[in-house]
Amino acid sequence: MSVTWGSASIWWIPACLLLGLLYAWLMYRQPVQLAKRPRYILFSFRAAVVSILALLLMSPLIRTVSYQPQKPVILIAQDNSESIKLFSKSGDIGTSVDGLARLKAQLGNDYEVHEFTFDSGLHDGLTGNFKGKQTNIYNALHQLNERFVNRNIGALVLATDGLSNLGSDPQYEARNIKTNIYTVAQGDTVPRRDLLIGNVNYNKTVFLGNDFEVELLAEAYQSQGETMRLTVTEDGRQVAAQNINITSAAFKKVLPLKLNADRKGIRKFTFKLAPVANEISVQNNIETIYIEVLDARQKVLLLYDTPHPDVSVIKNAIETNRNFEVKPSLLADMSSLSISDYSMAILYQPGAGSYAKLQQVLGSKMPLWFITGAQAEIQGLNTYQKTIKLSAGRQEVQETFAQPVSTFSAFTLSDSTQTKLSKLPPLLSPFGSYEAASSAAVLLKQKIGNLATNYPLLAFNEIGGRREAVLTGEGLWRWQLAEYRQFGNHNAIDELFSQAVQYLTANANRQCFRVYSAKNVFDEGESILLNAELYNDALELINIPDVSISIKSSTGKNYSFLFSRTGQSYQLNAGALPVGDYTYQAVTKNGKQNFKAGGQFTVKQLDLETRQSTANHKMLRTIAVQSGGKMLLPSQVGQLADLIRKNENIKTVVYEDKKYSDIIDLKWIFVLILLLLSTEWFLRKREGEI
Repeated sequence: MSVTWGSASIWWIPACLLLGLLYAWLMYRQPVQLAKRPRYILFSFRAAVVSILALLLMSPLIRTVSYQPQKPVILIAQDNSESIKLFSKSGDIGTSVDGLARLKAQLGNDYEVHEFTFDSGLHDGLTGNFKGKQTNIYNALHQLNERFVNRNIGALVLATDGLSNLGSDPQYEARNIKTNIYTVAQGDTVPRRDLLIGNVNYNKTVFLGNDFEVELLAEAYQSQGETMRLTVTEDGRQVAAQNINITSAAFKKVLPLKLNADRKGIRKFTFKLAPVANEISVQNNIETIYIEVLDARQKVLLLYDTPHPDVSVIKNAIETNRNFEVKPSLLADMSSLSISDYSMAILYQPGAGSYAKLQQVLGSKMPLWFITGAQAEIQGLNTYQKTIKLSAGRQEVQETFAQPVSTFSAFTLSDSTQTKLSKLPPLLSPFGSYEAASSAAVLLKQKIGNLATNYPLLAFNEIGGRREAVLTGEGLWRWQLAEYRQFGNHNAIDELFSQAVQYLTANANRQCFRVYSAKNVFDEGESILLNAELYNDALELINIPDVSISIKSSTGKNYSFLFSRTGQSYQLNAGALPVGDYTYQAVTKNGKQNFKAGGQFTVKQLDLETRQSTANHKMLRTIAVQSGGKMLLPSQVGQLADLIRKNENIKTVVYEDKKYSDIIDLKWIFVLILLLLSTEWFLRKREGEI
């Protein structure tokens, strides 16, 4: 601990002492009744008090320096996916897992060791069961990097077979972890005799009566000279078969298959390769897909004054939902269109005078989506929609980021989509103030710079039985480019527009009671989400009565639930259900009227872990070398402790922490001043000076 004087000169210290001596001398220079000794004592007390007070006026600082050693952090991450158990050599799993479990004890108290397992997510501890249905090495590395940011990470031990079937390339995230990575190469790199279906490309939605094509990647290893027998069944009925000659030891072939959509609904197609002798695994010989066969498409009319890159973004995003077909058209060409052919209309930045041309659309009962921007006429926007009121004094724009509203309940967006939307670049919105109608449901609010506002960016409303939406910004093409650059896909924008249009058009042929699942096909282990809507005679959304639902599996097992109320509708999270086909029936009662609604969905088995049996040790070696670590085999795990101890880059880091505080904050100084003054007063009283 030391004293610093800040901007004041240290020469003020003798000045303060001199001031104290001068003050005491003036006070005690002509004593009347004091003896010499008491006079000197009182003189010193008063000089000390005045000097201390003068020094306090200089606002000196007390500097305290502390040293905090931080042990090197050792992170251990073990792959917990099925492929580790299915394709590792005999004894390798036990050897590597036991070795990793002992590493913490071997390193002792000089290191801070944290243990994890991972599959599609990251989990604490090494108590793995190797039952993970998916592997996301990138996500595991990313979470570790975020959790231990600004920590003294000495080393990361990554035990895996290198087979990742979710997320981006792990090598990209490995570069962001500034530490030595020691990889434990599990699994087997020797190709085994195996037939497998590597991938299936298909459209999830087709139309009744149409032919559609499925592309299947058939692979065969160490089976040259054999013949693969592929059969295709639809709901248990064989619809195609094919023989493929295997012409090499590592054989791959893309097979185009033409099938027919002859029945409406969700159809289950199973592709199966007949096993050959001595195959390492037959689990990867079968792949099942689900295709929804629709009776007709709904048409969406997209009207605009002048060409804009946003138009193609909107069209492509909506048409990812095969239920919809988008017709873009200039307002100048609108006379050639039959408005009655369309289920809804999107009005992209109608300019001055354009609303006169739109009277047929505005006067219809079809749902409308207004999108505004720099070219839009604000007065017409405020006149023909009642969702958002915009007050703009001048024709200027401002950048507005999307801020998802957690309480929005009209429809459901996935957590990943909401997170992505908040990270996308800003749209351009007309400069002014915005106010949402009291009946409007706001999905996105505007964030201007770092300021979160209550201005709506995207809101939905229902006026006179017609649903409408308003997006108060242009520049969707920036969102599309940024999402692809950051995440490698357009999933967030596609889901936003698909769900929004589906919600808006659901009003066109609305029933009083509707129940629908968030998707028709759920992955194994995924939570089953269902929504319900109940309307009164005035077509107003209500959720006063209870809504119960019974979900029945194909094996006859029943699951009963009660919907929760959210906003003005209902939602249910039924949790994860076993693999299979399910039907559901929901019932409710409004007054004396009973309502029923039903549907179906499927839980699809995840077989991603069985698709590839050959470990990717090349990637693990690259990650280790680039980080300054080393790749080890399971039999070499016992060397890890010595490697970590001998690595000079892995050491305890001592952080110096300096703290400054005002000397006036020290309570003992006030106690000292009070003690000196009290003693002086007592002595003067005793000597008769008071």
